[in-house]
Amino acid sequence: MNDIKLALLGSQGAGKSAVLVRFLTRRFIGEYASNANSLYHKRLSIDGRQLNLEVFDPCSQSSEARCILEEPVDWADGFVVVYNISDRTSFINAKNIVRQIREARADNCKGDTEVPVCLVGNKQDLCHARQVREDEGRCLAQENRCHFQEVSAAESYQDIANLFTQLIRQVMEHLKYRADRRRYSGSKSMAKLINNVFGKRRKSV
Repeated sequence: MNDIKLALLGSQGAGKSAVLVRFLTRRFIGEYASNANSLYHKRLSIDGRQLNLEVFDPCSQSSEARCILEEPVDWADGFVVVYNISDRTSFINAKNIVRQIREARADNCKGDTEVPVCLVGNKQDLCHARQVREDEGRCLAQENRCHFQEVSAAESYQDIANLFTQLIRQVMEHLKYRADRRRYSGSKSMAKLINNVFGKRRKSV
């Protein structure tokens, strides 16, 4: 069984926990503030593969909370970054979080800046109070090589299920690519070692 680890990040009031609970249970929960970090587990099947999914939902991040990001950035295989389309400050914080993810992965994970990230504009049902245009979210996602989707945790389970499924598929592809790259690098190192050893023997004969 494959293990997939995701981290869910976003400002207070963005509804990130509501997005996650909607995916895990199909139910909608109202807003609640939590000062604790939570780790959720779910077994699921995608494309015929059995997966053990872990999702880390830390307490909400502010734009200054770089220290809060350190643990999930190093731990996770993929990220969901959530903002509220009716709160421009949450969008600015999401932009900073995405940047910090890319920078931290480059610094701490041997240049692994291509880790899958999904940028989510939540509360699509509050379109009448929109402060962030859809094209702004899409542009930010393109600039940072992220998948992008607007959803409403209050109204739709299927949209949220689709975005998590797509992200998990990207994570599986990314993990396979990294494993293949390590094997190739290991094979090259072994070939070089063998060549050095036998090359020296041939010269001494």
